[in-house]
Amino acid sequence: LLLAVLLWAPWWALHGAPLTELSGDQDFQLFLQRNLEFTRKIRGDVAALQRLLCDTLQLCKEDELLLVRQDLDIAQAPLEQCHRRTFQAETCFSQIRAGLRVYHGSLATIQALLPGHAGLVETLQLDMANLSSNIQQQMEDLGLATVTYPTENQDPVPTFSSHFHHQVGGFFILANFQRFLETAYRALRHLTSL
Repeated sequence: LLLAVLLWAPWWALHGAPLTELSGDQDFQLFLQRNLEFTRKIRGDVAALQRLLCDTLQLCKEDELLLVRQDLDIAQAPLEQCHRRTFQAETCFSQIRAGLRVYHGSLATIQALLPGHAGLVETLQLDMANLSSNIQQQMEDLGLATVTYPTENQDPVPTFSSHFHHQVGGFFILANFQRFLETAYRALRHLTSL
């Protein structure tokens, strides 16, 4: 569901995960198609929140905010295992799930900035939890190792020294999340072509 910037070069092989024999498996292909759509929906919801931040707070251009970003402690979930030449589905799926967890908690920042759109944030969080659950279920079905996270969110919500930093932090949380989703999307799409 989640992909940042993946390399455009073709992946030559999958190592470690028993996916080559599953590439034609209808259940696995159905899982991929459904979750590509799910990821696309989540990306659309994040884009809607980005537009709301732009319209409401006039925070629209990343290059204008880069100096402020240096002062912020904004998590950026890694997805390097989803775009290496030695791509491994197990580690990529695990990184997607871990990233979803990080951004799920960070969205509380957005909810505080856009209280009138709490429903959209809550829907997005529910979709993210469902996507993570779908990936975990598929990993279990494939016999891949999974990590079960506690239901309560133990990741701290980012804190900011000023209201302006809070606003800019929200902007970068959404920008990072959108890049993460783009990479995840590309990784899932790559799996459909094997």
